[in-house]
This record gives sequence, C-alpha cells and structure tokens, in this order.
Amino acid sequence: MSIFGEFREFIARGNVIDLAVGVIIGAAFNDIVKGLVDNIVMPPVGLLLAGLDFSQMKLVLKAADPAKKAAEVAVQYGLFFNTLLRFVIVAWVVFLLVKGVNAIRRKDAAAPPKAPPAPTAEELLLTQIRDLLKGGRPTTGSPAAVKAAVAKATPTRRAKKK
Repeated sequence: MSIFGEFREFIARGNVIDLAVGVIIGAAFNDIVKGLVDNIVMPPVGLLLAGLDFSQMKLVLKAADPAKKAAEVAVQYGLFFNTLLRFVIVAWVVFLLVKGVNAIRRKDAAAPPKAPPAPTAEELLLTQIRDLLKGGRPTTGSPAAVKAAVAKATPTRRAKKK
C-alpha cells in the first residue's frame, strides 16, 4: 500500500474525524468563553474591587522609552488572571458535561435489558415447520397450537360461485 493510501485510510478513520470536529468546536467554544470572561464576568468583579480592570493590571519592569522606540517590559498578571478564570470556566463546563454523560451511562447500565419481543405467528409457524422437517417434534406449542397458527397464517379462500 502506498504512503498516500495509508494516509487516506488514517484520515478516514472515525477517531481522526471526531478529533478534528472536537478541535473546531473547542476553538469556537474558546471564543465564547473569552467573550464571557472579558465582557460579562470581569467587569462586575472589577466593579466589586473598586473599579479595577484586570486586563490593564501589570508590573512594569522597564518603562517604555519613546526616544529609543523601546517597548515597555511588564509582567501582565491581570491578563494571566483573566486566562486563569477562563480556564476555570472551561474546566467547570467540561466537568458538567462529563458528569451528565456519566449519569446517562449509569442510568443505561442500571436499567435491566429489554426482553426480546415475542415471536410473531409467522415466526412461530416457520419454527415449527423447520422442526417438523428435521424429523422432530415442534419445539414450541402443542399440535393444536400449530394447527391454529397454520389456520391463522394461511389466507382464506373464497368458494367460487357457479
């Protein structure tokens, strides 16, 4: 098998496609969480903490020098706090999803297995005919039950008028 054939087989596997879908959905979910943290969660938290804007909080190590066109060197711990909060929110949502899936799995595992449906009259008749052709007796039902099943499964014929 050529390398391209192996690669096509690898890509066509369900796991790879599921992983790709998960990554795409995860990236979209990341944008949603970023918007949630930056625009909804952090403003009230900043308001509660006397109007602090966490995204602007930093420890300046070296100030910017416009004459030398040197950028500011700073430890931006506010942005780190936002990222940490985003992680906690994502972890919480993933935990809730896994908890829900596990609850469904436990419920399905605890439920007794469903009994197979009873055989139809035709299936019963065919089983009995098979057993009779093998030279044995029917495995289910009495001879009267077999006759009743045959009568039920056989279409009725109307007598011809002369």
